[in-house]
Amino acid sequence: MRRRPLLAAALAAALALAGCSASADPKAGPKQLTVWIMGDSSAHFEELVKPFTDKTGITVDTVAIPWDSIDQKFTTAVASGKGPDVLQIGLSKLRTFASSGALLTFDDQILAAHPNLAADRFLDGVAGKSAAIGGKVVSAPWISDTRVLFYRTDILQANGISEPPSTWDELRADAKTLAGRGKGQYGYYIPQWDSALPVIMTWSQGGQIVDSAGKISFDTPQFGKAVDLYTGLYADKSVPTNADFDQVQGFTSGVAPMLVSGPYLAGAVTSAAPELKGKWAVAPIPSGSTNASLLAGSSLGVWGSTGNRDGALQLLDYLSEPQTQLTWYKLDGQLPTVKAALGDPSLTADPFVTVYAKQLAGAKLLPLVPNWDGETGKALLDALNSIVLTGANRDTALKGLYSATNGTSVD
Repeated sequence: MRRRPLLAAALAAALALAGCSASADPKAGPKQLTVWIMGDSSAHFEELVKPFTDKTGITVDTVAIPWDSIDQKFTTAVASGKGPDVLQIGLSKLRTFASSGALLTFDDQILAAHPNLAADRFLDGVAGKSAAIGGKVVSAPWISDTRVLFYRTDILQANGISEPPSTWDELRADAKTLAGRGKGQYGYYIPQWDSALPVIMTWSQGGQIVDSAGKISFDTPQFGKAVDLYTGLYADKSVPTNADFDQVQGFTSGVAPMLVSGPYLAGAVTSAAPELKGKWAVAPIPSGSTNASLLAGSSLGVWGSTGNRDGALQLLDYLSEPQTQLTWYKLDGQLPTVKAALGDPSLTADPFVTVYAKQLAGAKLLPLVPNWDGETGKALLDALNSIVLTGANRDTALKGLYSATNGTSVD
């Protein structure tokens, strides 16, 4: 049985209410842009765009939208016809947002007028699938993200572990050793909200979660191995079970000295505990039969009925300049999507960036299904968390997952 994509249905209804003729905020003008930025990066973004305002005279009103509120905000904007001029779009939401019809399509004329948005300027694998839906380019890649292993070198070495684990089997063994340090100590941290991790584990076993027909299918031997790894870390008591566990505090305190996360975590750790400099590092994500990680990040889209289309496209062009992307990495710890920026000596000299870039080369996108976060990804986490947190029967939980997700199309 296939789950109905609730967000997509809500967006369709919203478009009907709006009469499919949304119009931008009438207060916006040619010298003003409203930009939705996800999460807590708005202050840094204001600093980033100051040179753009100085050069063009276009002011940028930056609005911070919590990640868990973006669906509701977007649906409301579609219904009212009053959206931002530019908005940040997480890749897992790109298909749903594009299907609403609210985003501007970047046709050949637009791309020719804004050379920084040309596909060949972006990382291979980023400019195509992560920016275009149904053959139409509806966004510009902005932030690239992948997953690597963060580890406390001091704590691992103090417990007889001289090198970071290079395989998932090694990670499980090392995590168990580290969890043996005493009560309240763990070896690894699994975010209960991260639906990408079990998919990465499946990829590392040589498996896929999309079948040859382009449909979601978790019912494979490789996914079964990933489930055993995921649940095994809990069975070993190597990971915390409280849902409110803070990964930055857990890592800096040493309670959980290994975890898989994105480059943004490095800035958070450095800010929270500068005294730990030299006592932690990053390494490629552990392998199974192969090494694979997540290609994530976000794009920037333009509201289709914006009253300031030219200004919005000028802003996207500016944000896609190599120097702007390098500045954003310095300000917010977010990896560039532009090849010239990621290959700049100021980044390649950083050993952390070397690991990130190597991992990006083999990274993969989560399936661009309708509403991954609220449907397929949620069903995946519901099944796994029911096993490890409430003791649900493994086979029963997985059958429920298969029933809820099989047949969901990535087309």
